[in-house]
Amino acid sequence: MKEYKTAQIRNIALVSHNGAGKTTLVERLLFDTHVVTRMGSVQAGNAAMDFEEEEINRNSSIATALAPIEWKGNKLNILDTPGYMDFIGEVNSALKVAESAVILVEAVGGVEVGTEIVWQAAAKNDRPRLLVVNKMDRDNVRTTRVLDSIRTHLDGNFVQLQLPIGEGVQFNGVIDLINMQAYVGENCDKVAIPAELADAAEEARMELIEAAAEGDDALLEKYFDDEELTIDEIYKGLRGAMVQGTVTPILFCAPEKGYAVKPLLDTFVKLLPAPNETMFTAVNPAGEEESFEVSDQSPLAVLIFKTREDPYGKTSYLRVFGGLLESDSRVWDMPMDSEVRVGTLHIVTGKDTTPITRLHSGDIGSVVKLGDAVTNDTLCDRGKKLQIPPIEQPDPIASVAIHPVSQSDVAKLSSSLNRLTAEDLTLHWHTEKATRQTILSGMGTTHLDISVKKAQSKFGVNLSTTTPKVPYRETITRTSSADYTHKKQTGGAGQYARVFIRVESVDDNLDFEFASEIFGGAISQPFVAATEKGCRQALEEGVLAGYPVVGVRAVVFDGKEHPVDSKEIAFQTAGREGFKKAVRGAGPVLLEPTYELTVTVPADNMGDILGDMNTRRARVLGMDQEGTKSIVKAEVPLAEIQRYAADLRSMTQGRGVFSMKFLHYGRVPAHILDDVVARLKREEEEEQQNH
Repeated sequence: MKEYKTAQIRNIALVSHNGAGKTTLVERLLFDTHVVTRMGSVQAGNAAMDFEEEEINRNSSIATALAPIEWKGNKLNILDTPGYMDFIGEVNSALKVAESAVILVEAVGGVEVGTEIVWQAAAKNDRPRLLVVNKMDRDNVRTTRVLDSIRTHLDGNFVQLQLPIGEGVQFNGVIDLINMQAYVGENCDKVAIPAELADAAEEARMELIEAAAEGDDALLEKYFDDEELTIDEIYKGLRGAMVQGTVTPILFCAPEKGYAVKPLLDTFVKLLPAPNETMFTAVNPAGEEESFEVSDQSPLAVLIFKTREDPYGKTSYLRVFGGLLESDSRVWDMPMDSEVRVGTLHIVTGKDTTPITRLHSGDIGSVVKLGDAVTNDTLCDRGKKLQIPPIEQPDPIASVAIHPVSQSDVAKLSSSLNRLTAEDLTLHWHTEKATRQTILSGMGTTHLDISVKKAQSKFGVNLSTTTPKVPYRETITRTSSADYTHKKQTGGAGQYARVFIRVESVDDNLDFEFASEIFGGAISQPFVAATEKGCRQALEEGVLAGYPVVGVRAVVFDGKEHPVDSKEIAFQTAGREGFKKAVRGAGPVLLEPTYELTVTVPADNMGDILGDMNTRRARVLGMDQEGTKSIVKAEVPLAEIQRYAADLRSMTQGRGVFSMKFLHYGRVPAHILDDVVARLKREEEEEQQNH
């Protein structure tokens, strides 16, 4: 592939709901531009963009793949993203490094929940958008129906750039309303506009010209003076309106047959912005934001926007925002604050790579073995340090407990999970102290299932999963005192310690406080410290169900020691057991983690959602309406939403989405406390029997 300058590049995020046909469209573009000699198929498992083992098994994309396509002296870096919303992190990464978004709408299904999510994601990133109605050759396609779906469910001013010639099995091409030219058949042959569509084409062109004129003040003036806009002026006006977000053009195609696909490439080049038409923002070491042109003359600023791990190492995907990145060069990794060596740069097409000598500003490529550099790191010059703001990702909404299958899997667990989470920033893992479980969290059950399978196929770690235990805590509700004597006599030196301990309730969000009210030396200072140590040991396992104790202040106010037999270990034991005894008498209760749940559903599902919330001990915080969507915010205990992702999908036929974030720990209501404690003890006993 030849070298392309910034003005010749277009970076395009291809986004949609699952199954809208993005990968098939890219496959056709690769075939039509002679990158591949045979068109692959998602269903056959030989598509160039779906090369991960799990993608082939599922016939569906799970990671963003790159397709650089050369067209009429330009290079289009197309980022083919997954459509399944569990992989929204991949969409966010692609939108960070692309200047524009092409959103596919399936011609029969119309706008679906994933379409709305990627539409909003593109708007949040201020990306100009093109809509492509895909699979126009399917049975039951009705153009008016899909256009109604777009205008009903998406906010924006939509204007057709094309009229479809036929629909469903009769579809065989489009009329280009700017050039007033028809393209038909697999080779997109130029033909005259069919006579029966001439009037409709003229009418649609007038709407298009009006939308273009509104994108530029000078053109609007010319339009009002009844002067004819040239083709170049129409493109200029549309580009301006798209950048302002006031117009979204609509196109049509059927990639499996190749109908109306090549005209898409012309539209991408003429309407979508090149990187040099944009600016980028970076933060300097003083914490100040600076803006620069995307240009080879700007300071070097390269974002690692994606990492791909495999058994042999990692590949870092790079987007150059400023400057020129050379193969075999040394650059500065801003977050690591150290120098890293860049090896041979590559252009990536699916899993295939082609070595290149340099990447110009605005271009996208990859490099292997980039040291400890990770996704979101900025590579820059040591003399001009810059940090590009990181890719924003949502909080996880689903979790599983991970269990290594064999002893050899235990040894590889941490490193494998670290590599999985380095590859996917929406994936998180931690060891939950309260339950002693390893927790993997992500964007849904499918996301987690695939991640566990990846751990096996990529890193050879066999894992099983269960629903995580709720990480309860324990606290007390009143003040209580206890005295405890530890006495041990087994020949030789004995052990003796007596302590009087009072426990008091403090704020549930505080961990633990300790104080001494010993006067007159009833217990010497080293033994007071040993008593505190014993109390802290007792915090790890509470008296109700063995969960950590918080929100307690312990006061040692009296005691007794023996001149020979008293030792620190004796006072540790007395402190631990005395603390437990005092807590038992202080009205112990369970605290449970509570989350803020934000659920977005079609308005007609609102009643079902509110009814379901009532069964989950939820406290509704507010309700809102956005277009055809209802939004509910509620405070819900984690114990009630462990499987909410699957439950919401079944309640709304997949049209509902939600996010959740931790709020605080709240007390388990008194009327269910005994039942919860009994269930937890029963589960603990069953677990011990199984082991």
